[in-house]
Amino acid sequence: MTGSFQLAPAEALPPHAHLRFYTASPAPRLALCFVDIRRFGRWDPGGKWQQDRGPCVLLEYEQFRENVLQNLADKAFNRPICEALLDQRFFNGIGNYLRAEILFRLRIPPFEKARTVLEALQRHQPSPELTLSQKIRAKLQNPDLLELCHSVPKEVVQLGGKGYGSEHGEEDFAAFRAWLQCYSMPGMSSLRDRNGRTIWFQGDPGPLAPKGAKSRKKESQKTQPAPVDGMENPPPPIKGPSKTPGAQRHLPEMTAAQQPERPGLQHDPGAPTVLEKGRRRQAIAGQQRPRKRKVDTPSEESGGMAAS
Repeated sequence: MTGSFQLAPAEALPPHAHLRFYTASPAPRLALCFVDIRRFGRWDPGGKWQQDRGPCVLLEYEQFRENVLQNLADKAFNRPICEALLDQRFFNGIGNYLRAEILFRLRIPPFEKARTVLEALQRHQPSPELTLSQKIRAKLQNPDLLELCHSVPKEVVQLGGKGYGSEHGEEDFAAFRAWLQCYSMPGMSSLRDRNGRTIWFQGDPGPLAPKGAKSRKKESQKTQPAPVDGMENPPPPIKGPSKTPGAQRHLPEMTAAQQPERPGLQHDPGAPTVLEKGRRRQAIAGQQRPRKRKVDTPSEESGGMAAS
């Protein structure tokens, strides 16, 4: 799933080199390292697949295909196809991102019953009149699900052994991201299957989708707000000065050229200025605001004191 072998100087081992084979003298001494940032890899000298694992989808394709089609009566195929694809007894090597890419290419709903999908492959047999080259061409043009279980992982291997982890650097990881069509891509929907794994898909999830589950759709980059006036990083909005007296004391005085113009109000140099609610305002010549007189409140008889 992750990890790769790297040859490096013994004095400069790469990070996450969990398994190392050192060269003998003479110098310089080198180390063949298995680098695995996620620690998914495992090395077992002389080991084989576990007993419950089926044939490898990459190296044992014919045995893999036969193992699936001859065991469709197994209860594992009562489940949705997205869950059956993770059953390593039949799909040894298929993981979470591979199942999403395979189902997406065939436009198969992820929660369609697995047996329904795979029984159709038993009924579909190429015509015996076709030549070998014609059969190969037909498979390449219209591969079925089991054929994609073989060819899609091979595409990842042919990316150059860079893997899908970012431990090799952003440039290497970009090749894998450019290859992806469905898994965690913008515009795709997602649901959690019965095992808690997230499946990415497009369109109808299928009849066996979890009841009550809400599909989450990853936002497309096109739906994100566009830059303001062609600027990638628009400046933050300008905030007005604080109205608190403490903040105003530290504000610098503005020159006449810096004073903002107020629409609909002509400037009269000879007009007196009036302070109103903390703002300087020019009074209009020839007009005065009437003053409000304070009305005296009669004294209360009971208390004998005047209200202030």
